[in-house]
Parts: sequence; C-alpha cells; structure tokens
Amino acid sequence: MTRTSRSNPTPASDSTFSDIGSRNGRIFHVLDPRQFDRGRLDELCALATRMRQYAKSRLGSRSFQTLLPHKRAMLYFTQPSTRTFLSFENACHLLGIRTSEIRDPAVSSEVKGESFEDSIRTFSSYADVIIMRTQGPGMASQSAALMDRIGRPVPIINAGSGRDHHPTQALLDIYTLGRSFEQRGGIDGKTIGLMGDLRRGRTVRSLAYLMKNYKDVRLIFIAPEEFAMEEDIKQDLRTADIAFDETDDPASVLADLDAIYITRLQKEHDLQDESSSFDHLRFRIGPEQLPSLRSDAVIMHPLPRGPELDPAVDDDPRAMYWRQERNGMWMRVALLVSIFEVDGELPR
Repeated sequence: MTRTSRSNPTPASDSTFSDIGSRNGRIFHVLDPRQFDRGRLDELCALATRMRQYAKSRLGSRSFQTLLPHKRAMLYFTQPSTRTFLSFENACHLLGIRTSEIRDPAVSSEVKGESFEDSIRTFSSYADVIIMRTQGPGMASQSAALMDRIGRPVPIINAGSGRDHHPTQALLDIYTLGRSFEQRGGIDGKTIGLMGDLRRGRTVRSLAYLMKNYKDVRLIFIAPEEFAMEEDIKQDLRTADIAFDETDDPASVLADLDAIYITRLQKEHDLQDESSSFDHLRFRIGPEQLPSLRSDAVIMHPLPRGPELDPAVDDDPRAMYWRQERNGMWMRVALLVSIFEVDGELPR
C-alpha cells in the first residue's frame, strides 16, 4: 500500500528556527536541524572537505593542533554511544581541544541528588563547549536556555536527545549524500527513501527536516503503519512543499530510489514490547534486495545495525554507510571550527 502526499502552499519561512543557536549571524549552540539553511549547509560541507584535504599532509595535520589548543570540551554522554562519541572526541583531538567526559550519571554528583541544570552549569565552569547525548528529549535545549542566562555561557551541541533530534547526524548525512551525488548534480532532484522505525528514529526525523533546503527532492517513507513517520515531520514537509510518499511495501519503490537510508528498530523506546511486531524480513536490505536497486543508488545507515541491513551488503559499491561513519568526524571538525570561528586561520 502506498500513500501519497503533495501540497502546494507558499513555502513557509524558517525564520522561527533560523535563529536557534545563533549569535550575531554565527553558530553558537547546535540544537535542532531546522536552524541550518542551505547556505549554512553548503558552507559546512565545503569546510569539512577542506579540513579532510589538509589532514592528508603531515604539515596540514600539525596545523590543526594550533587552532584550538586553548579550548576544552565536556563530552556528557549519558546515553550509550560509539560512533557519535568517538567522532566528537577525535574531532576535538584533531583540533587540539582537550576533552573530559562523563558517560554514566552514576559517577557524577547527580547520584547525590544534584539537579541536571546544576551539573550543566558546573561543566560550563571547566569547559568551553558541552557536547551532550541524553536519553530524555529536550535536554540540550534546556541546557542552552540555561547558558543563555548565565554570565559565562558556553556552546551546547546536541549529540542526540531522546527521540526528537540528532542534528549533527543529519549534517553528516547531508555531507555524505552531497559527496555521493557530486557527479550527479548534488542532492537537488533526488528521490530518497527512509526505511525502518521512522516513528521513533531521531536520525531520520532530523534528516527529513533538512530536505526542505533542496529543490525538487522527493521522499519516500517506507515503514509498517505502526512505525510510520509522525505527523509533525509530514506537516513540516507539506508546509515547505516537499513531495513525499508513504508505503508499507518496500519492493514496490526500491527501483525508484536514488538513495535509501535504513534505520534500525529503536527497541530502547519500547513501552510495551512494540518492537516484537516489526517484520524484519520485509523491511531490510540484503543480497535479495540489491538487484532491485539502481546501479548508481546510494545505501546509507546511521549504525549500529541489526537484521535490517545484511553484512553481505558491505562489499557492494553502493554501500556508503562506512564512508558515512568516517564523514561524521570531518563534519564535526567543521562544526567546531565554525563555532569557534577559526576557519579564517586555515591556510588557503
């Protein structure tokens, strides 16, 4: 079954969101994917490419260490993470930023009853940026609001908050799509499928928000009805006049896709064992589905993966998810360089 939606209103302004996290026209906090317009996305992607090119030489790599050795970062990751944590940690180290970390609130004063806000304010006394991943939604925004009313505010970077947003993942996904389509006119005009647990997957939600920045993009949401994309995202796309279809039949749309973005079942958000109803045999990409995809299609996944993505796909030239993972570090390098405004110090 395929359900199609397309409206033709006058595209709404993103002015409600464009100033989120910004100060004097520059990035300060990173909280919500909607704060990034096309110009900012293009700038960050170009900066990420520039940084990775410099890193190929010993001189360029050494020059990174002189950019931000006077800065310190707090990595506050109380929700489990591998790729996001390591990519941020290594991005900091590439730039000379010293890092501290808390990965379990049981080892902080929160276990003694300290409030979340008092913990964040404490971190701001010792760090110049707080990078945080939390199980609960809205905590990055709560932290940014606190920073905006104290004497020594520091930037807050949302590295994943509950089920709502994962803006830096969306940035690296845009970077990966852009590089993958470099010889095909970029992201504009492409048909992109998002498949899996769309209702609870913050990576696909954040990426869908960014699609309004590209011309003539068509999205296809591929999921069982009980795991379908939520209405807030769909309404946002309608307002921006972004075409989207919905289907619970992956086989019917695979041949139409320029890219497919697969996401895992979000079992950690189960309330009553909802995940047990998910049909992994239908909503997956494996050797059986590969012939249905276009020869130049792009296969992406934010990782970690489960049965929705067969390891046999790794050797297919269309598989971009390991490249996607590596791109994460460079996009986060670019983001830190932009937040601290040292891009002008890079060699030309």
